[in-house]
Amino acid sequence: MRRLSLFITILLFFSFFSVNAQQSDTVEEDQSLVSQFQALEKKSGNYNANGIRYEVVRLSDLNRIKKSIFDSINTANASIKQLTATIEGNTNEIDGLNTKLQETTSNLTRVTNEKDSISFFGALLSKGTYKAIVWGIIAILTLLLFLFVYKFRNSNFLTQQAKSALAELETEYEDHRRKALEREQKVSRMLQDELNKQKK
Repeated sequence: MRRLSLFITILLFFSFFSVNAQQSDTVEEDQSLVSQFQALEKKSGNYNANGIRYEVVRLSDLNRIKKSIFDSINTANASIKQLTATIEGNTNEIDGLNTKLQETTSNLTRVTNEKDSISFFGALLSKGTYKAIVWGIIAILTLLLFLFVYKFRNSNFLTQQAKSALAELETEYEDHRRKALEREQKVSRMLQDELNKQKK
């Protein structure tokens, strides 16, 4: 019993650090995008020509940020696909383990109704020994079932987190695109107004 609790404690400890490492990678990627946008804002300039104020951003810097955004989206999509495949695999394994557990439980019920001497792989064993073997198998299967359930939930959590990060990134991208379009329209209107004034 002491070994089992030690094993579970060690397993949970390593799982916790694995989840934290994956979460910190996502945070660093998001911070990298934020810092790139901040650097772009610092590098951008403006000037006045003919009474009109123009905002200037280097196309190479804009393309670099765009590439980073698409790389982040592609990475998130790949992670989602991988996590979905893992979830499906874990679900199949859990179903298999449930089936095996039900079979083992039904075998145990049948065996406990038989005589004291039980033939097990051709050897006669006492009921107590037989019960100990069967319960050991059930304990191992149950432990594996809990392990796969934990992995399934962990994968599901990571999938939801990746989807949330992707949605936030898409929202940021749309906001940035909308603001850039509004600025471009405003500058075009101002230019047209100036052209109209000069024609008069």
